[in-house]
Amino acid sequence: MTIQHLIETMERIAPTRLAEPWDNIGLLVGQPDETLRGPVLLTIDLTEAVLDEAERASAGAIIAYHPPIFQPIKRIIGGERAASGERVIYRAARAGLAVYSPHTALDACEGGLTDWLAEGCFPRTHPTPTDRPAPGGDVRALRPALSARGQDFKIVTFIPNQHVEPVRSALASAGAGIIGDYELCSHNSPGNGTFRGKPGTNPAIGKAGVFEQALEQRLEMVCSRRALALALTTLRGFHPYQEPAIDVYELSPLPERAVGAGRRITLDHPCSLKELASRIKHHIGVAAVQVAGDLDQMIHRIGVVPGAGAALADEAAANECQVFLTGEMKHHEVNALLARGISVVLGGHTPTERGYLPRLAARLTTECTEPGLTCLVSAADRDPLTIISS
Repeated sequence: MTIQHLIETMERIAPTRLAEPWDNIGLLVGQPDETLRGPVLLTIDLTEAVLDEAERASAGAIIAYHPPIFQPIKRIIGGERAASGERVIYRAARAGLAVYSPHTALDACEGGLTDWLAEGCFPRTHPTPTDRPAPGGDVRALRPALSARGQDFKIVTFIPNQHVEPVRSALASAGAGIIGDYELCSHNSPGNGTFRGKPGTNPAIGKAGVFEQALEQRLEMVCSRRALALALTTLRGFHPYQEPAIDVYELSPLPERAVGAGRRITLDHPCSLKELASRIKHHIGVAAVQVAGDLDQMIHRIGVVPGAGAALADEAAANECQVFLTGEMKHHEVNALLARGISVVLGGHTPTERGYLPRLAARLTTECTEPGLTCLVSAADRDPLTIISS
């Protein structure tokens, strides 16, 4: 298999269209048409220790959740005097290692990293890294992703009854009328059209200068932005009228309830803030979590964002969340939420992310259409912070 096959598999799991506009995701190092010559190593951060591990495992690619190239860079150099980020990219490229980062696309997708973290809010009876428990409540995106799915515009025209089928087929051949896996999608409804051509016109029905009426069909078909110009040119070429009536409506993207940034959870069975914190601690496998709020408060609605989630605090408040669960926040950000009556649970930046990697490894091997994909979860990747309890 090639690097492109790995990219396509990741695209099915975490479509890049779901990423935040500020993010830098996708293939960051490598050549898509090259052969994937070894296992794929999964990590949260691409550090030099992880790169050492990848070279020992003869890996062919690394999937690094956090993009190792994020800000614009002016040079990629190696050696002791280079910054650590520069050295890592230089070494990966020199070793022929492809580097792919899914980041916020993996957060937003259904069954992705945020959904894994959200599972920790529910009681768990069979904790395994790859099984998903049936949630005891409602889970939806805090900020739903908007998707046109190729339906950016709707083309509307008016055609004599006998010409509907040729025009519909012509528009479909130009890329209109596609909804998901269906083609030739359209709607037509009957009506009565009127017109009078000025002198010199050549109407398809009736004569110039005479008020005419015609039985027509209103034909509607959706169209992508990419196909719109060709579809309109094709429509004019196949329409029987000298001056066809054509309307183009821009369609609003549709929100996807289960996909997008963050999650809002409504528990079927409320629990105390203390119990919720305990569930999260065990779910992400840390020695301790930080909690701000009344530990005896009964909780039924929770906002969940992995990593550093302060940017979605307003969405959590708008969704009437009683608790905001994320990895890390600044002191003043925590106080601001407490002032709004929202408690906070902090599990650590990468601990709220790293536990998803075994599930991603399983999904990659299952969903890859090419045989022979081997995925490894990095053992060298770890939280840079350590909790000392005594």
